[in-house]
Amino acid sequence: MTTRDRLVLIVIAMLALLAGGWLMLVSPEREKAAKLEAQVNTASTQLTSAEGELATARGAQARYSTAYTSIVNLGKAVPASQEVPSLIFQLEQASNLKRVDFTSIVSGTGNGGPASGSGSAATPAASASGFSQMPFTFVFNGNFFDLYRLFQQLNGFAQRTADGGLQVRGRLLTIQSVRLAPPTTGAGTAHGLLTGTITATAYVLPAGQGLTGGATPAAPAASGASASSSSPTTPAIVR
Repeated sequence: MTTRDRLVLIVIAMLALLAGGWLMLVSPEREKAAKLEAQVNTASTQLTSAEGELATARGAQARYSTAYTSIVNLGKAVPASQEVPSLIFQLEQASNLKRVDFTSIVSGTGNGGPASGSGSAATPAASASGFSQMPFTFVFNGNFFDLYRLFQQLNGFAQRTADGGLQVRGRLLTIQSVRLAPPTTGAGTAHGLLTGTITATAYVLPAGQGLTGGATPAAPAASGASASSSSPTTPAIVR
């Protein structure tokens, strides 16, 4: 065997050793690295998805407080109970601000209905929208301009804004009629006073229907809440 043949054999042996080392050491590590890279990519995708869900959850949590406050605010317009004393208080406040004398409140349309100025409740009647209706007749004394401004304020207790939202300052009242007449006694005639009679309807949530559907300021209601305590829908406000 010549020197050249021995060199060839040595080179072949070294190549065989390198190939064996590659197959036994490097190749498995490369396969492992490829698998790890795939796992990292999967974990990265899951992390991105989780971060998106977290951002959505935080946004919903931030909006929940505002939404809950809005629902409670709507409860001022359409409460879960009759709350006649509260309605009388609102009318007293509005009339005092407009320098008008709030004379009386009568349950019903004023056609012989029982007087409720002391705060006794009217008997609610079901409406087509599912809300209970409470008809009232309010009587005020004042001059024409003060009565006009008062009627505008009562009509604006709950109204729809230009952007489609709701602005609630008090009970939702649907005014059916307004009548102005001289006072029944001559005492106010010399002062230019008039008697304003308003026939209007207030609204109450249906019996058994809660205002917030079991939600609290901290968290919404459980998913298994019954339909009887579902959140109310808001009646259409037409102005």
